[in-house]
Amino acid sequence: MGLNSLRGALAICVCLAMTASQGYAEDLLSAYHEAVAHDPVLAEARARLAEDRAGLPAARSALYPHIGAAASVGGNRAQVTGIGLPILTDYLSDSYSVTLTQPLFNGQALSALGVARARLRAGTAGLIQAQQHLIEAVTDAYFGVLEAQADARVALRQKRLLTDIYRKTRAFLRVGSGDPIAVEEARANLEAARASAITASNAVRVARARLARLTHRRFRRLRDLGPIRAQLPRPDAVAPWLAAALADQPRLEEARANLRAARAAVRYHERARWPTLAVVGVAQHGLGLLLPRVEVNQLGASLQLSLPIYQGGGVSAATAQAQAAAAVSRNRLRDVRDTIRLDTKTAFLNLQRSVSELDAARAARRAARISWQATRKGYEVGTRSIIDLLTTATQYAAAERSYNLALYNQILARVALKGAAGVLRPTDILAINALLVRRSRPPAPSVAAAGSP
Repeated sequence: MGLNSLRGALAICVCLAMTASQGYAEDLLSAYHEAVAHDPVLAEARARLAEDRAGLPAARSALYPHIGAAASVGGNRAQVTGIGLPILTDYLSDSYSVTLTQPLFNGQALSALGVARARLRAGTAGLIQAQQHLIEAVTDAYFGVLEAQADARVALRQKRLLTDIYRKTRAFLRVGSGDPIAVEEARANLEAARASAITASNAVRVARARLARLTHRRFRRLRDLGPIRAQLPRPDAVAPWLAAALADQPRLEEARANLRAARAAVRYHERARWPTLAVVGVAQHGLGLLLPRVEVNQLGASLQLSLPIYQGGGVSAATAQAQAAAAVSRNRLRDVRDTIRLDTKTAFLNLQRSVSELDAARAARRAARISWQATRKGYEVGTRSIIDLLTTATQYAAAERSYNLALYNQILARVALKGAAGVLRPTDILAINALLVRRSRPPAPSVAAAGSP
C-alpha cells in the first residue's frame, strides 16, 4: 500500500475515532487516535520525510539555470600621464551586470539527484514503518492493561476466597474440630495471595502508565474483549507471509533505499574528478571604468569547461569514506532481510500456537472450575480436606490466569504477524476494535483493595 492509501485509511480511522469517542471513548480506536496525535516518533518520521522531500528540488536545482546580478558605484581620482599634459580628475563610476549560467553536463549534480530520490523513498518507508510500529505498540499496551486488570481481579478474588477459608479453619480450631496444620496451611496460602494481589495491582499501574505514555491521556475504563474464536493465520502457510514481508516490509524498503542512496553517494564523490560544462551569458554596463565619462555596454556568451586536476587528496578520501558507508548499508540490508525472515516465521508459528493454547486454556479453566466446585461440595460434606480445597482453589486461579494470557495473546499474535510481514494497516485497528464489547469491566482493584481484609 502506498503512502497516499495509508493516509486515506488513517483519515478514516480518525473520523471513526471521533465518532466513537462521543459515546464510548475508552476503546482501542480512541487510544490509537490519541497516539497518532501525540506520538513523538511518528512526528519525527513525518518531519524526516518533509526534510527528504525538500532535498529533491534542492538537488535538482543544480541542473537548472542560475541567474545572478551584481552592481557597484564608487568615487575615483585618476591621474593620467604620458599622453601630453598630465590630467588629474575626480569622477564617479558605476557598473552592473546580469549573468545567466546553464549547466550542460554535471556528473556530480546527477548523482546528488539520485541520492535525494533514494532518501525520499527511505523517508516514505520510514513513515510507514513508524505508523505500523505505533499500531503494534498501542495494541500491545491496550491489551496489556486488560491482561493486568484481569490478573488483578483473579488475584483479588483468590485473596477473598482464601481469607474465607482461613477464617473457617480458625473457627473450627476454636471449637475443637479443626486441624492446626490446616490453619497454618491456609495462613500460608492467604499470605501468598495477598502478595500476589499487591503485585497484580502494581502491574496494572505499570500497564496503564505504558498506555498513557503512548496516548498522553489516562483512560479510566477500557472496553474488554467479548467472546472470540481462535483464528489461524490466513493463509495458513508461511510462504505467502514471507513473500509479503520481502515485498512490503517498510523496514526492508528503507534499508534498500538507504543502500541506493549510499551507492549514489559513492558515484557523487567519484564524479568530483569529472569535468563540468556550462553555457554562460553576460549582460554588462559600465560607466567611467577606464576613462571618465566613458560608457561601455556589452553582451556576451561563452562555453565554459571546468576540469579539476588536484584537490589535495580530498576526492579520494571522500570516495573511500562513501564506499565504507555503502558497505555498512549493504551489510545492514542483509541483516534486516534475515531479521524479517526470522520475525515473520516466528510470528507465524506464534499465531498458530496461540490457537491451540487458547483452546487448551479454555478447557483447562472449565475443568479447574468443575474441580473447584466439586472439591468445595466435598469439603462441606466432609469427604475432602482443607488441603484439597486450597489446592483446587490455587489451581483454579492459575487456570484463569493462563486463560486470560492466552486470550489476549491470540489478538496480539494476529497483530504481530501482520506487523512482521509489513501488511499492518490502520484498518486492522477497526477490525480489532469491533471485537471489544461496549460494556467495560470494572477497573482493577487498587493496592489498598488488595491489602489485608
